[in-house]
Amino acid sequence: MKRIIVVFMVVLALPVMAFSQDLKGIDEIAPFSDGLAAVRQGNQWGFINQEGALVIDFRSDLLWNKDANTSRSDIKGVRYPMFKEGKCIVWKMEGDIPLYGFMDKTGVVVIEPQFLNVRSFENGYTTGVLFRKVLMGQNEIKMSVFDYKFNDVLMDSSGKIVEFFGERENIQMRKNRYELPSIWVNKLSDKAVAVKTKGKGWDVRKLALEN
Repeated sequence: MKRIIVVFMVVLALPVMAFSQDLKGIDEIAPFSDGLAAVRQGNQWGFINQEGALVIDFRSDLLWNKDANTSRSDIKGVRYPMFKEGKCIVWKMEGDIPLYGFMDKTGVVVIEPQFLNVRSFENGYTTGVLFRKVLMGQNEIKMSVFDYKFNDVLMDSSGKIVEFFGERENIQMRKNRYELPSIWVNKLSDKAVAVKTKGKGWDVRKLALEN
């Protein structure tokens, strides 16, 4: 009976022992943000907590760019994965084009990749270029026909689109013609946004957000 108890205690301890093992072979360690720091092995990133334990396993869908322009606030400025306000940018491919969304601190994707370009959350909101693929029907050979729609939007941290700011045009979704669209809306405060107009600079518009 004593031997059974000892074996049982060892089995219970195994997950804790495995979880507390030192990480080895790390290629890069990012600064802490929101209590977590990204760590890289090859082309995959995970996250450690302040005790050095790996709390989000290594994965390949976290946004990073070793040649990032850190003066930019959109995806081109993301040097390494980072949590802001509890969310980190993730990506997936739509054909040949990457779309961006967000995961939470448990590693669960809570806002599905749907942006061609997006900023990290700030004060509960983000802005980005939303991509929508709309089924129009079928052609004469029974193949599905889709229309693409693009809008600059303001989104809250629950994933709700708070406001649309007009439809974008001339965005090509073919790899050899695609260019990352700039975000044409900047949240200035809870009461105002700046919206870029076609060839006419920026307009400042009033914004009424729910408290």
